[in-house]
Amino acid sequence: MNGLTWIRRDIRLHDHCALSECLKACEQTYLCFVFDPHILDKLTNKSERRLTFIIEGLKEIHQKLLKQKSSLYILYGKPEVEIPKLAKRLKVNKVFTNRDYEPYAVKRDHKVKQELKKHQVQFEDFKDHVFFEKHEVLTQNRGIYKVFTPYKNKWLELFSDSPIPDFKCNLKKLGSSQESFPDCYKLTGFKKTQNIIKGGTQEAFKLLKYFNINNYKEARDFPAIEGTSNLSSYIRHGNISIRDMIRFAHQSQSQGATTWLSELIWRDFYHMILATHPGVTKTAFRPEYDAIKWRGGAKEFNAWKTAKTGVPIIDAAMRCFNETGMMHNRLRMVVANFLCKILLVDWRKGEEYFAQNLMDFDLAANNGGWQWSSGSGCDAQPYFRIFNPYTQSEKFDPDGKFIKKWCPELSHLEGKKLYRPEEITPIVNYEQKRKECLVMYQEATK
Repeated sequence: MNGLTWIRRDIRLHDHCALSECLKACEQTYLCFVFDPHILDKLTNKSERRLTFIIEGLKEIHQKLLKQKSSLYILYGKPEVEIPKLAKRLKVNKVFTNRDYEPYAVKRDHKVKQELKKHQVQFEDFKDHVFFEKHEVLTQNRGIYKVFTPYKNKWLELFSDSPIPDFKCNLKKLGSSQESFPDCYKLTGFKKTQNIIKGGTQEAFKLLKYFNINNYKEARDFPAIEGTSNLSSYIRHGNISIRDMIRFAHQSQSQGATTWLSELIWRDFYHMILATHPGVTKTAFRPEYDAIKWRGGAKEFNAWKTAKTGVPIIDAAMRCFNETGMMHNRLRMVVANFLCKILLVDWRKGEEYFAQNLMDFDLAANNGGWQWSSGSGCDAQPYFRIFNPYTQSEKFDPDGKFIKKWCPELSHLEGKKLYRPEEITPIVNYEQKRKECLVMYQEATK
């Protein structure tokens, strides 16, 4: 039997469930990647950082395959057309891939399966992108968890009885092919970008090697220091597996490792929410929050996007984001909370802006994070959690290093004068808008 492994959001050749199963079941295995116009056409900027990152990962795979006298098939078009066409060309009997939980992906994969069936080609998908899937972590009543902490406790309980699988991939069973690597930029119509990180498994493991996980709990909230792994883009695009991350956490018994593992569990949690409640991409997880009459408009939203709010920590975070496509997790919470609860702008606008620009954009995590920040999502605390950007600055950028790096015009200021400069008039008054926010939420949820 010949098999085709369809690589999507798992751009690597190791610890890859679908590829491992394909290699075990088939005499010859081929690999392909499809650039999907349905996804690419939604991107408004033709200088797309994520595409460059993905192409770098694909090139790495292609080079490794060439050493096995094989290659990676790169396609552009509708997967339900391109996958069956390639399967027929290569005379494969079965297509293997890993599951994707986004609403569009679920429909797309069903179409691919139906088209393959017409050609008597089987389709099989596997769990790879998460450790536990949507119906594996359930309440005592076999229901879905809607709050993180109980979910986390159950996840850990199940995890203690679950070995971490390692999907071995014997590349010697790859089908022979000498296809050249195409010009992916010409193929897709996008331009190459200069990113501050490079895609690929080799780069991912390099970062993992130098990550000080033992210090993570204390250091993770300070954007001016290297306190995080910087691996979010690599896990999103599958250059490294969730199992690699968990194994690394288990090498240490520190509080930092425990905290880092908790962040990985958040990832599973948000994917579970998306898979079981696909409507969250358009509506609030808590339906009553859809009744909010958002008072902020284009003026406030544009000031936030263009880093012209007059609040140093917000503007510094957004300048960094606009230039690099990356944002520290603490700052994501601060800027999201500020947009929704101080500028009073609908969280969906911020979610979409992040979706267009985040290097590590993941629909489940992005949607979950924005709904958490707005109070409309899976959170034990309701709407009255409102971050004060000035005290957040003082607490998490105590020396002002991050603000001064991205807002050098403020470098002459120190202490509270840096966090809340007298010479700058913010677009809104924080204290006044905080009170207005509480009224706005109370009117909608009473």
